[in-house]
Amino acid sequence: MPATVHNEEPAENNRGDRIFFAAFMTGIAAISFGMGAFIVLAEVPPYQSMKNAFRAGTALWEQRTKYTDVERLDFWAPARTEKTGVTIHDANKIQKGLTLYSSGDGPHAVLIDMDGNVVHEWRMPFSEIHDETSPIPNPQKDGFMHWHTAKMAPDGDLIVQYTAAGDTPYGYGMAKIDRNSKPVWKYLGTAHHDFSIAPDGRVYALTQEFRFNKYANRKQLTPPRLDDFAVILSPEGKEIKRVSILDAMINSSYANMVDFAPYFSNEDVLHTNTIQLITEETAANFAHGKAGDVVLSFRDLGIIAVLDMDVEKIVWATRGPWLGQHDPDVLPNGDILLFDNQGQLADPDAGQSRVLQIDPKTNAITWQYKGTIEHKFDSNIRADQQRLANGNTLITESTGGRLLEVTPDGEIVWEYLNPVRRDDPDNPGKKLIPILSQSERISDDRAALFTDTDFTPPSNDGEPR
Repeated sequence: MPATVHNEEPAENNRGDRIFFAAFMTGIAAISFGMGAFIVLAEVPPYQSMKNAFRAGTALWEQRTKYTDVERLDFWAPARTEKTGVTIHDANKIQKGLTLYSSGDGPHAVLIDMDGNVVHEWRMPFSEIHDETSPIPNPQKDGFMHWHTAKMAPDGDLIVQYTAAGDTPYGYGMAKIDRNSKPVWKYLGTAHHDFSIAPDGRVYALTQEFRFNKYANRKQLTPPRLDDFAVILSPEGKEIKRVSILDAMINSSYANMVDFAPYFSNEDVLHTNTIQLITEETAANFAHGKAGDVVLSFRDLGIIAVLDMDVEKIVWATRGPWLGQHDPDVLPNGDILLFDNQGQLADPDAGQSRVLQIDPKTNAITWQYKGTIEHKFDSNIRADQQRLANGNTLITESTGGRLLEVTPDGEIVWEYLNPVRRDDPDNPGKKLIPILSQSERISDDRAALFTDTDFTPPSNDGEPR
């Protein structure tokens, strides 16, 4: 048989080819990277498409790598104590009633009495209301969501807002549910953070979406941006008005307050975290807005603003001695009560948070509550407060998973700690506590729907006393 001839190149030639190929591909990659960087930085088409694709890829990578364990979500925090439930209860000084709160351990809300006993609980996962009309085609699993806000309507039904972790938009929508946790209506717009229920049953809410528009005099507000909108829903949950909050700011005399936002906002320019309706009662002594306007809070900019929903313009805005604030409430006396998340810097051992009552005409602090070394007060994000009818203040310290009622003198007369705990996967032997997003003391006719007790409170003008 004829011999088989093998034309094999020397090993040195193969090695040289591999080195040349690797160098060639590295060069191509470097040139591509350089060209891509030039296109994006010089804003040469198609820079926007490349920029969007990069951001989308980064967001998807973060979602797949950072949001795999429920316990590692920011819905959970290290428990500061092993105590649970009601730990302080001065029956002679509290505002009697029921307390409603939502918790970071899932889409549910709990109604408790002053002893911490569960009077009622609502639970409805987002998967039960999600459908093809939602702008969120592939929502997170139910375990990666919770009700950021849950408020009781006058008829005793609950209106809730769904927030997801590791997704943008992170607001998934709202629903009204009955006491059997069955949906009455659903609103699958990307509602987030907060809402306000008007006396006539309409709901004022916040939604968000990516926008690609540009502003002629504010070129630094580059698209895409996660923009916020103030929407009005009918009592049946139908959207009847929608206002771009950023447009309302840019088209007002307060536009320059957003000039430096892009440098630290990561495209979430305003990060609106509160919307509170100004009612006839609260408008009487408030000089910066009328009934039907809404008070807004822009966390990262440190701004509190009033939006006139009729003319779609910001009519008042201010900054003050707060940092990362939440939940500005207009009180009947015209002051503003808010949660100052990170503005208490003088005594870090007592916690970085405080609750402030502000005179909006001067920004002077007329009342405040802050922590002590014995009772640390610290919630870097979220949190809210409610001025009660007896002059006390109910406070949600979200990160601590804690509710407390304090007197005008700062005495804690009621304290409740979320009883839910989980093991901390990163610290064996330690426990995690789910955050409490917000709370509400219910001392009016709604409380009678769940108990046989009438908690009708005295009237209150908003002054701590």
